Parts: sequence; C-alpha cells; structure tokens
Amino acid sequence: MSSPASDRRPVLQAPADACDCHIHVYGAQWPTIPAALTPGPDWATAAAYVRLRARLGITRSVVVQPTAYGTDNRCTLGAIAELGLAHTRGVAVIDDRVGDADLRALTDAGIRGARFQMLPGGILGWDSLAPVARRIAPFGWHIQLQMDGRLLAEREALLRDLPCPLVIDHVGKFLEPVPVGHPGFQALLRLLDGGRTWLKLSAPYEVSRAGAPDYADVAALAKAAVAAAPDRLVWASNWPHVSVSNRPDDTDLLDLLLAWAPDPAVRNRILVDNPARLYGF
Repeated sequence: MSSPASDRRPVLQAPADACDCHIHVYGAQWPTIPAALTPGPDWATAAAYVRLRARLGITRSVVVQPTAYGTDNRCTLGAIAELGLAHTRGVAVIDDRVGDADLRALTDAGIRGARFQMLPGGILGWDSLAPVARRIAPFGWHIQLQMDGRLLAEREALLRDLPCPLVIDHVGKFLEPVPVGHPGFQALLRLLDGGRTWLKLSAPYEVSRAGAPDYADVAALAKAAVAAAPDRLVWASNWPHVSVSNRPDDTDLLDLLLAWAPDPAVRNRILVDNPARLYGF
C-alpha cells in the first residue's frame, strides 16, 4: 500500500522548533519478531516522513521503536541518524538485561526513553516495568507507556513510584473513551499533577466512538488535561497510523490543537517548550 497523498497544509502555523513526539519508521530490510501484528507499511521511511514534517511545519521529531521489531532497535536508530540527531530523539524497546555500555551507546544515538506496550503486540509485561525503569533512570531516560487508560487507577501507585519520568501515550488510550470523572482519568490527572508524568495529545482516532473530524469524546479528555496540566503535555501525529485502515490526514490531527488548546501561549508550550524539556533538545 502506498502512502496517502496530500498537499494540504494545516491552518495552525507551527511555531519554530515545534516537535512531533511520536512517529514510527519501518523498513522491509529489518526482521520482524514472530509476535508482530503487522510488519508496518514499507512506504513509511524516514524520507517519507521528512516530506510530511515539511508540510506540517514541524522541525523536531521523536522516533518510537515499532513493536514489530522487538528489541532490535536498528531501524529506529537509523531513522534518527537520517532525520538528524540535532533535531531528532528516539524511544527504544529494551529489557532489563541491557548493559550499561549499550545504554550509553543508545543515549549517544539519541534515545531518551524505553517503550512499554501493554496492549496486543507488546513484548514486555508489567513485571518488567520497574526493573527497566531502574536500569534507565541513571541515563536520564523515561518510561513511555501505552495501556488501557481505564485501568490507570489500578496501576497508579506503581506508576507514581517509578524511579524515572513517565510518558503516557495517546490521551491515556482509554478503550473506550470515558467521562472526565472516570477513576482512570482522575488517576491520570493525579499523575500529571505529581510533576513526573507527561501525556501525549495524540491518536484520538484509535479509540474515539464519536469519530472525525472532532473526536468529541477524546477531545473532552484532551481539553481537561490541557486545563489541568499544560506544562506536562506534548503533541504527536502517531504517523504512519498502522493501527487503522482509514488513515487520518496529519494536517487535521495538528489542527485539533486549535480546539484542544486555543491559547497560543499554551500551544507553544505543548509544541515547543515541553518537548524540549522532556527530550533534551
């Protein structure tokens, strides 16, 4: 399947040094693990993303290791190098057996986090979370976590006590979207208020029941997070959207911030200042 073609530019004019904090890059030359749900689209290369980044007016990016490659991070490291270390960072998949020399090399190559996918396709479970967090904490990394947000209250104590920062994907990834008063969302707000947790405003299309263009059910959660913790939020496209067959236009996803964070100063924090702090730009 070829890449969706669009020349449309966003209404939102991204400020200088704006960052897209969650993309994936794939390549047919990289072997997938047996548990991979999909090998990913072969058109989703670093070169293809450069074209999208230019259309969005984005200059910084974070490449997240696809679960399809397990702990073989070569595709992600290659994408960081191709996109340019000066304005690119990455999130790897590792286990707690990784050595200090490897962690130093990954850090030098731009890696700033360890990914945990607690939904189908992930290769590491809850029992690995704290051990990996202890391994990466001395290197200044964070844990990047994707899970069913409805269960956040059950995991709140574990997540609060991690020895490193925590980044939660996709507006909490509530399967399905919940009211703001739901215990899982209230746990998320408490974690954000603790000052060591971050949230990605991304991928509403993956869980929304209301649907495009506004994703009103997810938008209510995003707006509540913006009101509560504007200094703990970052934005991401989640390109190339491998979880859905009807891929959204990334232009529309960026423009959602006009409604989710209507204050330009807050948007600047979400797009520039917060990711600069989180990823070390």
